[in-house]
Amino acid sequence: MPSLVDHLVELTRFRDRDQADGLLLETLAGLLRPQFLALHRCVGEPPDVRWLTRVHGATPQGARRRSFEQLPPLDSRPEWRDCVLGQQPVAQPGTPGRVLFPVLAGAQGTGVLEIGAAQPLGAEAQGTVAAIIQLYGNFLALLDYGQRDALTGLLNRKTFDEVFMSAMLGHELQPVAADDDRTRTQQRHWLAVLDVDHFKNINDRFGHLIGDEVLLLLARLMRTVLRFDDQIFRFGGEEFVVLLAAAHEADVIAVLDRLRQQVRQFDFPQVGRVTVSIGFSDVRSADIPTAAFDRADRALYHAKTSGRDRVVGPSALAAAGVVEAPAHSGDVDLF
Repeated sequence: MPSLVDHLVELTRFRDRDQADGLLLETLAGLLRPQFLALHRCVGEPPDVRWLTRVHGATPQGARRRSFEQLPPLDSRPEWRDCVLGQQPVAQPGTPGRVLFPVLAGAQGTGVLEIGAAQPLGAEAQGTVAAIIQLYGNFLALLDYGQRDALTGLLNRKTFDEVFMSAMLGHELQPVAADDDRTRTQQRHWLAVLDVDHFKNINDRFGHLIGDEVLLLLARLMRTVLRFDDQIFRFGGEEFVVLLAAAHEADVIAVLDRLRQQVRQFDFPQVGRVTVSIGFSDVRSADIPTAAFDRADRALYHAKTSGRDRVVGPSALAAAGVVEAPAHSGDVDLF
């Protein structure tokens, strides 16, 4: 019992979802000694929701290296889907030692825990597993409440520093796919700042409720167009920040310009067409959050002053003769 309590204390210590997922699997593996244990998480935005699976004992980064399009769609595993929708544990017919448990964050289904054992789990064991998963789900709900923007559901500004530094310290450079002719090229981090063009006019003309609807729909578009492991933040008002990984600046431009075009083509109710300006910068090994943000913000300023509805990065700034501001030493003012 002390060991289980220690696991639960450790489980709720982290503010990182991947670390918490791993500790949930470790806790249940130590408790049950199952033959198979996996967590299937729902990722993406309706109607394109997919399964991201983490198997206990496997490399945690393995699944996340797959592109979103490579992940199995929600309906491809109807037993997992039905478990989430039914919000009840389900024993699999023909395999009595295999049980699916829904993972709920508050009232929302977020995934499925799959346990495979040599013998069927007894009522007491199932009750213990269900209680641990419920505790974990409550923890996820609290985590989201503290880290998410209330309007859009995106990460909020106060989590930016922590996520940024965690990405810088914990990021392992990975080669791109073997079928790419840039196999030896390594991924880098990039930071983009996005701003809705003429957003004050939208609020003045249509009111703040319609303005909020524009921001909410924009957030959904961003989650749909950007990759599922890109980190998206709402910094306040109409300003958003994206932390993403890519091998080359051209790759970043392709992703961000696709987002810009999708926003431009979307028909926002009552408002009609809306455009966004985006500035981005590379993230350097010695960067603190404000340094990378300031460079991206300068690129955004150039996008705004040169016509809006465009993406501006380091190469565009260099071509325009914009000199990079010197790094400041001294006091550090983190967000």
